[in-house]
Amino acid sequence: MQQVFRLFKIASVATRYRLDNLVDSEPLPFYLRWFLKLLPWCFIPCLLSRGERLRLALIELGPIFVKFGQILSTRRDLLPDDIGDELAKLQDSVPPFSGEESESIIHKSLGRRPAELFATFNREPMASASVAQVHEATLHSGESVVVKVIRPGIEKTIRQDMSLLFLMANILIRISSDGRRLRPVEVVADYEKTIFDELNLQREAANASQLRRNFLGSPSLYIPRVYWDYCSQKVMVMERIYGVPVADIEALEAQGTDMKKLAERGVEVFFTQVFRDSFFHADMHPGNIFVSFDHPEDPQYIGVDCGIVGSLRPEDLSYLARNLLAFFHRDYRMVAQLHIDSGWVPQDTVINELEAAIRTVCEPIFEKPLAEISFGQVLLNLFSAARRFNMEVQPQLVLLQKTLLNIEGLGRQLYPQLDLWATAQPFLEKWMKDRVAPTGVLRRINEQMPQLIEQVPMVAHQLIRDLHEIRGQQERILNRRESSGRDGWFRLFGAGVLVLAVAAWLQPDWLATISWEPFLLGIAAVCLLKPGGRSEQ
Repeated sequence: MQQVFRLFKIASVATRYRLDNLVDSEPLPFYLRWFLKLLPWCFIPCLLSRGERLRLALIELGPIFVKFGQILSTRRDLLPDDIGDELAKLQDSVPPFSGEESESIIHKSLGRRPAELFATFNREPMASASVAQVHEATLHSGESVVVKVIRPGIEKTIRQDMSLLFLMANILIRISSDGRRLRPVEVVADYEKTIFDELNLQREAANASQLRRNFLGSPSLYIPRVYWDYCSQKVMVMERIYGVPVADIEALEAQGTDMKKLAERGVEVFFTQVFRDSFFHADMHPGNIFVSFDHPEDPQYIGVDCGIVGSLRPEDLSYLARNLLAFFHRDYRMVAQLHIDSGWVPQDTVINELEAAIRTVCEPIFEKPLAEISFGQVLLNLFSAARRFNMEVQPQLVLLQKTLLNIEGLGRQLYPQLDLWATAQPFLEKWMKDRVAPTGVLRRINEQMPQLIEQVPMVAHQLIRDLHEIRGQQERILNRRESSGRDGWFRLFGAGVLVLAVAAWLQPDWLATISWEPFLLGIAAVCLLKPGGRSEQ
């Protein structure tokens, strides 16, 4: 019933904000077009722009939908300007909750009131997002900090929305021929884990600490310090940073920021996080990224809100890097082979057919300059081409794909001539070279050596046990064969005795002096019915 009520809620919000106007009705059959035009609310004039209506509808529907709007806002190349401008406001301008509620949550989580914990605490939030909001404060030791507080009651709303998403995913499996291939239930389950991890601010604090260590001293990225004594599941305190919001292009240009270098550094930071660390910030929308005021000619990013991070297995990283390199070298045969080897398409896929399909969708893209190629469009085209080959969605790559789209959208927003491939190619080639070079192989062996040494006694012990078991099996087989041979001769002797007994019975004159029949029959029965051979089977 909760799912039914939620569906009615979504339908009512979409109706009230006239979101039907955002749908292109031309491809629909004529009777559906007329039906949409005759709906009662179509005769009510719209006082708000379509971008405002979409933004307000997403806010009213809750955090799941706000995050969807945040993702859309980074793809300005896919959206009209008026819609993109409005959705950009979702990044840090979601309506806040009251300061009194923030103070109450802090008191319950940390056991002391904000007035006791901090020298100063501002009830008015600095920014408000879909899951939490932040307040400025000062520690008694003098450091300026920000206090992040989870929205009250948000977990219940998210559970309702996730339940609805699971329902829709199961319906998709039943009604769509592509349902199983797309693996919607696995994708929703992965997203559910991600968003509930984001509700745990202790996890976010741990993610921030890890990212800070990975980029400590880096000129490209700075992650604020976490104050662990003031952190709990619903409250987190971090160092306050000062910088220009990355979406404020005018302010960045006014301070003389090298926009080309800034855009390229964003790509470098992403690929470094993915391939060097296998630990990447997966919520890189503009509301979470700032640019330091210092050294605009050598700009440095500042990253906040590390609630969502991603990580890939070594084999996924290898396949991903080799796929990207093969794709941009137009080696479609290799792309097809890698898809089969990685299990992204079934093993019985005809490689020549898959290669031809990939070439068909990719060749037109390469007619454009590399600087104009959209990774997002490439993914969409490849996804479309792979449908008839039963290519399954890989849940472990969903976060990576989303983050890559965000980075591309942000980079093109900062510097429209950004050549994503020119920036990424040297990094990927170096990573692959280091991986297969003797020094890279020796380094990985050296990293794994302590674990291998620890496992040697266990492996040796298991090997000895396996050898004993094999020897025991061989002895049992030989014993059965020897027993079977003895039993065979024993039964043959019994059969001979049986023949003698029958002959003595048919020819009474033979050996007439002795009554041999009972004696011979008894020996034959013992020999032929001996159970010993069968008991050892």
